[in-house]
Amino acid sequence: MDGFVVEEPRARRIELPERGGAMAALDFGPADRPIDIVFSHANGFNARTYRTVLADLAPRFRILAVDLRGHGRTALPTETEGRNSWDGLADDLLALMAALDVRGAVLSGHSMGGTSSLLAAGRAPERVKSLVLFDPVLFPVEARRAMKGPSPLEIGARRRRAVFASREEAIAAYTGRGAFKTWTPTQLADYVADGFRDRPDGQVELSCSPDWEASNFASHGHDPWPVLREPPFPIRILRAEEGSTSGSLTPYVGELAAAGVRIETVPGTTHFLPMERPQVVRAALAEAAEAA
Repeated sequence: MDGFVVEEPRARRIELPERGGAMAALDFGPADRPIDIVFSHANGFNARTYRTVLADLAPRFRILAVDLRGHGRTALPTETEGRNSWDGLADDLLALMAALDVRGAVLSGHSMGGTSSLLAAGRAPERVKSLVLFDPVLFPVEARRAMKGPSPLEIGARRRRAVFASREEAIAAYTGRGAFKTWTPTQLADYVADGFRDRPDGQVELSCSPDWEASNFASHGHDPWPVLREPPFPIRILRAEEGSTSGSLTPYVGELAAAGVRIETVPGTTHFLPMERPQVVRAALAEAAEAA
């Protein structure tokens, strides 16, 4: 996408007093049509990270890309004490859809955003047309119960550098490294734009604090499997070829296919497949939004 002009979406703030604050979102496409797609991001990221992925769909569909609790520009409480699941993230999505009266939409998301969408859709199927999930985080029940102690991802999150002199310094530090190795410069700049907030001292700090990111990596007490096994709407899962967080689906592919869940592996991708194969993401979302 670098070298092309990408549409600047409308920034929105949706008040959710019952959830303790407000959610931020980017609104793509015609403002006079109902929302076709609600998209949620991965842990540690934000809606703007996916701007170049989603903007090409704006001429045909209206897309609401949200900042989940503790991320981007959303202003909701981030208490980690006693937290053990992503059910709260699903409840935030449900409150958002109720506030905007979203009905018949495609719920979609990447990684944690995909799992949160799955949890939310199972609780309000009347608002959902279908699900399109990109490498959602899915563990078998037995594996979740066996988890003891902090995972490497949780440990790594707590060690993340949280403060930089500027966004430019953050971009320089991230370019070509770690999770960002396969990203374009525009994708990285978009992540940093809303992934950091200004400090009074002139520096910038992570919008998603290391403690909140670690809490997400540590909290897997939710159970998305009932919706997968008896889906009340079409579900399509596109997973990475390498290092997939949906690898646990492999033993159940036949069972889930029989229930109507489409599971596909995208060749040559890592967990960051939306950034690596944006055209695949756009095609999957367009197919779902156009379906009767």
